[in-house]
Amino acid sequence: MVVKEQSVSDDNGMEDFGYRESLDRSIGKFASFAAGVSYISILTGTFQLFYFGFGTAGPAYLWSWPLVFVGQVAVALCFMELAAKYPVAGSVYNWSKALGSRIVGWSSGWLMLTASIVTLSAVVLALQMNLPRLWSGFQIIGDGTGQYDSAGNAVVLGTVLIVFTTAVNAFGVRLMSRINSAGVFIELIAAVLIAIILAANWTRGPQVFFSTHGYGAGESGGYLSAFLVATLASGYVMYGFDTASSLGEETVEPRRTAPKAIFRAVLASFVIGGAILVFAVMAAPDLKDPQIGSTTGGLQYIVQQVMWGPLGRIFLVCIVIAVTVCSLAVHTAAIRLAFAMARDNALPFGDKLARVHPKTQTPVVPAVLIGVLSALILAINVSQPKIFTVLTSIAVIMIYLAYLMVTGPMLKKRLRGQWPPKDLSEGGYFSMGRWGMFVNIVAVVWGIGMALNLAWPRAAIYGTPWYNTWGAFVYIGAILGAGLLWYAIKGRKSIGTLASHAAEVRSDV
Repeated sequence: MVVKEQSVSDDNGMEDFGYRESLDRSIGKFASFAAGVSYISILTGTFQLFYFGFGTAGPAYLWSWPLVFVGQVAVALCFMELAAKYPVAGSVYNWSKALGSRIVGWSSGWLMLTASIVTLSAVVLALQMNLPRLWSGFQIIGDGTGQYDSAGNAVVLGTVLIVFTTAVNAFGVRLMSRINSAGVFIELIAAVLIAIILAANWTRGPQVFFSTHGYGAGESGGYLSAFLVATLASGYVMYGFDTASSLGEETVEPRRTAPKAIFRAVLASFVIGGAILVFAVMAAPDLKDPQIGSTTGGLQYIVQQVMWGPLGRIFLVCIVIAVTVCSLAVHTAAIRLAFAMARDNALPFGDKLARVHPKTQTPVVPAVLIGVLSALILAINVSQPKIFTVLTSIAVIMIYLAYLMVTGPMLKKRLRGQWPPKDLSEGGYFSMGRWGMFVNIVAVVWGIGMALNLAWPRAAIYGTPWYNTWGAFVYIGAILGAGLLWYAIKGRKSIGTLASHAAEVRSDV
């Protein structure tokens, strides 16, 4: 009896990775690109965090945008090679498992999964910054002036959105991709128009970005200290591009489609998002207006001041659409990661979490569970908004750490001459070639530096008492520690592809 091996050139062959085909392979090129763009979400991230960056370091904080882009492009290029080689669900988890070891893969998956659940909670809160501006009726709790009115109302609006993303994901990837693609199409058009209109109304030149404007004067490290803090505003936006590859099992020709989708998502977000940020500063009527650097003002405030007639409100509607599809993409990515780990029996109740609905061909249980957990986490924001801010900030750090658990082992394999594999270049798939080593080193150095910057104990960001100031170490330690405890007691003994998902060994006599 001779075992017949399936060619690795077959884009859709899951048997090469030890799994049977179980998900609905229906995502095309634009839908794959849209998945990466919607997670990054130009209109969600930039509008949600502009106030923080500007309020911390002034106009020159925008230099952090190209800085973060360069670092994240290095990571994205590494991911593009991996997407061409391993187009499987739960990309970061499976990549780190293949490049490193089982414990490294499990740790990256656990960090990414818990971070994604918290990230979903954080993204849906952006509705509070936009819906009440459109219509006062969206301020369901109080009138917005009470101590907990905004925080409580944000939870109500966010929960409604989580119910929506849960329902859409439960109905299958076809519905999700259609809604997501339509939303991204609207978001991109709106983002370009916003940039053009802001550019047409500029009141000052680019020299505004070459002055500290007095920011950082009271800091021990001067403007550099303020700038490093403000970098968080850009670092919190430009990630999640791996979502395009996490949907690899549901993408047509994923080994060719996913790498291009990753790069296009990062590039489009950088160019269009950067244009909005730059022209917003140049068009703002008064940069000394305290509203620009406040949670109640920010980029929305500038847009409403500059736009004429109903345009400002129309673009706010587009931002709400962007928040919706961003939440949908984050939820979808978390589901695929939970499914990928569950079918390896790498999570508690793995057999239930890995179950695929026979009609919709989608994992329904993870969709509901992640939705419930995210809604429960939202409740913290009602009376403890500072702790919620700490948790959401830490979630971003956890994602950067998960990325490091991919780029780090990848660099180790390069140094040993074990990467890239020959089938990438021979099959015409994406490969960095001779630039791979340099780019990989940049990705690792960038990941370490950014993780340290994000985690640095700053009372101004994370607040007090000490366990919040040192929250990155305390909370990440607790989350990773709890996960590793389960892994040590049960996981390491039971991890392995579930029989219901294992590929059948085909043979010819």
